[in-house]
Amino acid sequence: MGPAHKFQWPTAFSGLQEFTWANAPREVMAGITLAAMMIPLNIGYAQVAGLPPQVGLYAGIIPLVVFALFTSSRHVVGSPDAPIAALLGATLIGFAPMDDLLRMQYALALALMCSLLFFIFWFFRLGFIANFLSRAVLIGFITGLGIEVLTNQVRRILGASHVEGTGLEAIAQQLHDAMATSVDTTGYFVEVIALFESIPHANIYSVAIGLGAFVIVRLVKRYMPKVPGALIALVLMTVIVAVFGLDNKGVSVLGTLPSGLPSLTVPDVPATDYLRLLPGAMAMVAITLCEGLLLVRSYCRKHDYKADGDQELFAYGVANVASGITGSLVMGSSASRSAAMDDAGARSQFPSLVAAGMIALVLILFTEELAYLPTAALAGVVASAVLSLIEVGELRELWQMRRSEFWIAAVCLLSVLVFGPLRAVIIAFLLATIDLLRRASRPGTWVLQEAADGSYFVPKETDRAPEPSGIIIYRFGAPLYFANAALFEQEIEKLVTQAATPVNWFVLDAEAMVDIDTTGAEALHQVLTLLASRGVTVALSRTNQPTTDLLARYHLLELIGENRLYPSNRHAVAAFRRETGQA
Repeated sequence: MGPAHKFQWPTAFSGLQEFTWANAPREVMAGITLAAMMIPLNIGYAQVAGLPPQVGLYAGIIPLVVFALFTSSRHVVGSPDAPIAALLGATLIGFAPMDDLLRMQYALALALMCSLLFFIFWFFRLGFIANFLSRAVLIGFITGLGIEVLTNQVRRILGASHVEGTGLEAIAQQLHDAMATSVDTTGYFVEVIALFESIPHANIYSVAIGLGAFVIVRLVKRYMPKVPGALIALVLMTVIVAVFGLDNKGVSVLGTLPSGLPSLTVPDVPATDYLRLLPGAMAMVAITLCEGLLLVRSYCRKHDYKADGDQELFAYGVANVASGITGSLVMGSSASRSAAMDDAGARSQFPSLVAAGMIALVLILFTEELAYLPTAALAGVVASAVLSLIEVGELRELWQMRRSEFWIAAVCLLSVLVFGPLRAVIIAFLLATIDLLRRASRPGTWVLQEAADGSYFVPKETDRAPEPSGIIIYRFGAPLYFANAALFEQEIEKLVTQAATPVNWFVLDAEAMVDIDTTGAEALHQVLTLLASRGVTVALSRTNQPTTDLLARYHLLELIGENRLYPSNRHAVAAFRRETGQA
């Protein structure tokens, strides 16, 4: 038998295999479209994280190229996205304020921490851990992030200068102080109060610019989905600001950007602070794993090819190394940009290489023009993008399909807003685990009743089962372990002791009992002791070999007897009738 895990180096250029010169024009046009999407959104996500705008553009050059070269997916686009930007901003709050130069250093250190985690997950093939974040957790978590980001963008659109001395401002400060000393919250509700505080002092020109950009993006997306609406909105609003001099009338603009390509750098933070960054890095990696691997599987099914999930982890790792040493945002995956590339007919990662070249040209030649970009327009573009994160339809579906999962999503959503994204991940994971154990502790159990013609068995609920005619066939629909062992013992005791007619045989249908832990073994021993004391013969049907081996290891098989193991319930019933002399 070979080793369970064989180390394998990733294969570069897997995502470029479908590129041919015949489809090069289509791939190039897709790359131009991708650049048109990434430029405004990456700048916006940098602002969401509280970082300089060029940081978002740098993420679209070297990190994008590195991801394209190492990913095994032909369609998934590596990029910063709204959930990652929001998590990044929430994590950095505890390390440096918005205008502190150290904030950038911690952002780069966080990218390197993410890369380390990705490499660990890749080396030990731990991508399956992402499966432990349930759909309900993801819906609640991402919706909470979307609401938080949307609130911040609305404040940017208002463009109101800070106003001192109002009653609401004082209340907001008191609430912030109370929250900060009690639960160390990021203060979303303080942001809401500040938002209402800003409304009377909003800049009308900024509001018009922001709402105009938002409406343009939404209309273009609806009626011309293949046209880069974000780029059109930003170009138009930038021209309006420049022509009418709205920057002199209170409309905030992006300002001067450093011209040229990113340079190599190493984060300058204390070594001990890397450990403090670990919770934030783990949250970002978990979200990227869930979203990224789901995207990969989706496109593999759609286009009928195979991608290596472990290699995707490596691709995220090297992309974030590139981010950490080139002054870029943390890299994840983007569902919207991946979908846009698919709609544009892209069949390889070549458009990512084209987009990286286009963004590099913009940084070299057009930084003066970018200086007039109104931040309100960027906020309108980001607000449009994060609307897709507020999954009202998904929450409604959970409410209709499974209320317990809806409440998990709702608690996760509120936890993001009240306690911040990092604590929310822990709370949601615990809730999902508790819900899993709750359901596992109440598995399906039935008493099987033989059909009139004897050809099959009809499952009946244990509390509605007919009176036994000397034999009970009991099906336990789960592995037997600590969470459900008490239920197992209680139900069997009730079925046997409360039966109106004597029970001679008890048959345990163990097909679903693929595992038995020590607590389960103790419960089964108690059941066997009880049944033996009442003179009931115990038989097992449909057991698999691993379960039989476990019974032997726990010394339970000798209590049952190997001659009482039957391949089917019909065989067990036939043996019962032979031994009791029934026809």
